[in-house]
Amino acid sequence: MISSERVRTTARRVPGLLVSVFRRVRRILSAERRGALGKEHGAVPRGTTVFDDGVPGVANLDPALLAALRKAAKDAADDGVELFVNSGWRSPEYQTKLRRDAVSKYGSEEEAARWVATPERSIHVAGRAADIGPPASAAWLSEHGARYGLCQIYRNEPWHYELRPEAIEHGCPPMYPDPSHDPRLRD
Repeated sequence: MISSERVRTTARRVPGLLVSVFRRVRRILSAERRGALGKEHGAVPRGTTVFDDGVPGVANLDPALLAALRKAAKDAADDGVELFVNSGWRSPEYQTKLRRDAVSKYGSEEEAARWVATPERSIHVAGRAADIGPPASAAWLSEHGARYGLCQIYRNEPWHYELRPEAIEHGCPPMYPDPSHDPRLRD
């Protein structure tokens, strides 16, 4: 038989346990509502290279862009530089989250547009852009990228590269000051 004291002790612990479980479930649901989107949506784990086919942010890049990035990465390695992908392909949901975060950070849609496109216009969602890091790697690509048709597109984003095959013969086109000046991203 269970003593009445043991029942009272257990009864006192149950509410605390329930509160603990409730808090944990609330944190998980809250993270989902905030848009905690993972690798399958394009989030790229730290240390991802252009050769990491198991990462959708790399694997879903446009094949011609990926081939150019891989060729550049092999040559960069000869100079002791490793090209990491900080961001590549993104799902529309992930791009929406990034845009919302930018609006919150910069205070308006207009300011956010200087850094993050809408999902409908994003070159990342189309798989035609990669953000390269660390800064030394982006600098290497800035200096040598035209050889591979890889060009920095925005002056304010030295990490953002897109494929411009004509750059191999003619050099990269002039950069836009920021994405808000890119006619492809306007409604």
